[in-house]
Formats: sequence, C-alpha cells, structure tokens
Amino acid sequence: MVNTPGQSDTCLVCAEPSVNYRRGVEIMAAGKQILVALSKNEADCQFLRSFRYYRWDQNKFCWIIPNWKNNLELIKSYFGNRVTKLEIIESCTLETDIVQTAFAPNQLLVINHSFRQLKVFFRYQKEVVHLIKILSPSKWRNDEQCWVLPFSERFVHALQNIADQTELDFVYREERKPEIKPRISKYDLPDHRKCPEEFTEKLKELRYSDRTLKTYSEMFEEFINYYSGEDINSISEERIIAFLRYLVNERNVSISYQNQSINAIKFYYERVLGGSRKIYTIDRPRQEKALPEVLSEEEVAAILNATVNLKHKALLMTIYSGGLRISEAVNMKIKDIDSKRMQIRIEQGKGKKDRYTLLGRETLRILRKYVREYRPKEWMFEGSAGGQYSTRSIQNILKKAVTEVGIKKNVTVHTLRHSFATHLLEAGTDLRYIQSLLGHESIKTTEIYTHITTKGFDQIENPLDRLNRHLSPMD
Repeated sequence: MVNTPGQSDTCLVCAEPSVNYRRGVEIMAAGKQILVALSKNEADCQFLRSFRYYRWDQNKFCWIIPNWKNNLELIKSYFGNRVTKLEIIESCTLETDIVQTAFAPNQLLVINHSFRQLKVFFRYQKEVVHLIKILSPSKWRNDEQCWVLPFSERFVHALQNIADQTELDFVYREERKPEIKPRISKYDLPDHRKCPEEFTEKLKELRYSDRTLKTYSEMFEEFINYYSGEDINSISEERIIAFLRYLVNERNVSISYQNQSINAIKFYYERVLGGSRKIYTIDRPRQEKALPEVLSEEEVAAILNATVNLKHKALLMTIYSGGLRISEAVNMKIKDIDSKRMQIRIEQGKGKKDRYTLLGRETLRILRKYVREYRPKEWMFEGSAGGQYSTRSIQNILKKAVTEVGIKKNVTVHTLRHSFATHLLEAGTDLRYIQSLLGHESIKTTEIYTHITTKGFDQIENPLDRLNRHLSPMD
C-alpha cells in the first residue's frame, strides 16, 4: 500500500528548508486569487489560515486566498510595510488546477460548451451571484471557478439580461460546434414531460449504473416529448420507428446514440410495462469503423514531462500505467495500490467487474511522493476542497499538456488507455493478457489494437521502392 503520512498542524512553510526564505512579503492579486509568498513565520501562517478556502500551493511555494469581499485589503493591512512587492493584475485570469479562462473585470463571459452546458465567468459581485442563483438549476463549479447551467436559449437570454442589469459587458462564445443537431433543451419546452418515476425505479432495482440511469432517462425523455400530446403507454410501434428515423435523418445522431435510444425505449415497454420483446427494424447507415487515436511512447513521455504539477503528473502516470478509464481513476482509493505485487485494484469498473492491472515502478515512486505532500484521506486523487477529483479537471490537465507539447492529434484521457494497450501489444504482450488488464468482456474489443500497432511495419518493403530500378530518373 502507499503509506499515508499522519495529518499535522505544522505549517508547510515552516517545514520547508530555508533555501526558499524571503525577506519580505510578496502579494499578487489576479482574478479570483490572491497569491502570498513570505518567509517562515507561524503567526503569519495562522493569519492566512483564518481565511475561508485558503490553500497552500506546494509547487508555487505560496499561499492562495480567494480574492473576494475585502480579503486583499485585510491582507495588505495585516502585513503593512512588510510588503516588498504588490502586483494587481486587472485582466482576470483564473489559474486553477486545470485551465486558464481569461476575461476582463467588466465582463460577464458565457461559454457554450458543446450545446450541452453554459459556463459563466465574472468577477465576484454579490448582486450577480444572487441573480444567477435564481436561475435554477445553476451550480457553482469550484474546479473551474465558474457557474454552470444546462444549455438553453432561455438561459442565454436570462444571462444577457443579468449583464445588462448589472452594467457588465455580455460576451458569448461557442466552445465547440456540435457534430449532430442538438436536442431541444427541456428548459425551452413549455410542457416538458419528465421521465416516469417507475422507469428510473426499475433501473435502480436492476442495479444499472448511475451513468446508464442518466443516459436512459434523458433518451426516454426526448422520445416522450417528441410525442408530447400523446399518452406514453399508447405510442404505437410505427410511431417509435418514425422517431428513430427522425434521430438518424434529421438529427444525424451516431449509431451508438441511436442504439441507446432504442434500448431506453425497449426498456420501458418491455421491462417496466412487461410487454413482449420487440425488434425495431429501420434502415441504418453503414457501421462506423473509426480506429482510436494512439500516441507514440515518445509523445506520452513528452506529455508527462510537460506536466510539472506533482498531483497532475501522478494522475496522468497512473492512468497510462494501468490503462485506466477516467472513471476508474477518480474512483480509485489509496488502499487500491498494492506496492508488493505492483498492481492496481480496479473495484467495480465498467460492467460492475473487479480486476487488477499494472503498476509501474516509476508510477509508484511518484505516487509515494504525491501522497507525502498532498496527504489524501480516502480517494487517491482528491480535489482542493476534498472529495473525489473531477473528471473535467483531468480532461483539462491533459488538454493543457498536449497543447504545450504541440501534439496535433485529437487526444483525450481515453487515448492514454488506447496507447497503453497498443504499447503492450507492440512489446509482445499476449492479447489475452491485455484483454484482462483492460477489463474487456470480449476479445473482439481488444483485437482492435491489432489494427493500430505499427509493429513489423519496418520489416515490410514498399512495393514502389522495388520498382526503383525500372523507373526513369528525374533531374
């Protein structure tokens, strides 16, 4: 196991060697953060701990205090003439564990993320916060330091009105164009019908995962609201097929999305209502056969080298070292690391299956260093406020590293898992072992990596090269 050091009230500044000694206090206020760097002094550390949501940044070697209310004035007043450097950056750049989102102090920035979610950034104002809280179901996201709302034209207009009301410049940006036509938001449907309670209760009764419950519920809601004026239990098979054709021909959804919709509809009529099994026959587009993107070993190394933050490096190394899904990384607990057998235990992974996967020696070394410095309590990777690390944070950590390295491939966290499997195959590992490490139920799923590997390509002579002696030379 990775040993967890006992918790201590000892100031981390005081526990560090004196090479980082400073002869004064340096303060930088940028966006919603105040960074305070100072020399060893327990009284000063106790003062900084008195602020709500303070934290110590081991990598920047400074205290980070939220820049709201009168926190900056209190800090300046406390340290007085001991302040040797004071820097206030007017353009607000939020540097969280994952991303930087820049906006001006007089702006209310709304980012439309894939036509699924609205992210709202602004400099703290009590009135703006109050108005956004009224927009149910708005939520504060600590990892990105922003408010989030489901995508809806109604919410976009409401946020624009809030900006006008509080004299802020409204800035609206679309982060990604959707590949498919998005479904109409339930917040834009005046008579929106919710998924029947017996539908979700049956899913829970049969122990479907929370993710499947959410997906099926959303799919079935889209279906019943497509026929909003009809009784749910009386929708005919012909109407169901017409809806599925609408998904393919008008919304241009993927085959995976289409199949999930079929499964959700079948689940209600067959499992909830107890009807007979049905097969819905519609003309489908050709099966998509896209191969997953894979990184070379050199590219993986470059990404890890570009990740300076210790927690972030430990996260990415663990995911690649074990070929983990992102959900498996956030659900991992400290006890799941078996340093004697050099294995990672994956508890209740996809399909509710347990398995063991590999733990690299270098990964174990970095994990031990990470645990000593960050002292997680239960989950191997925890957020700054405790609890499980968010999947969105991990995605943005990788995105930032890939951008810094300059890799142009479409890299996601799952790409590390694909790369893990491909590199094992290229090293001569038997496909059955790779299947077990990845937790694939069928070997056919694992066989896709045989189409990706480049092992042996260097042994194949290009037929054009064999024609060289017959080709006419060119000047």
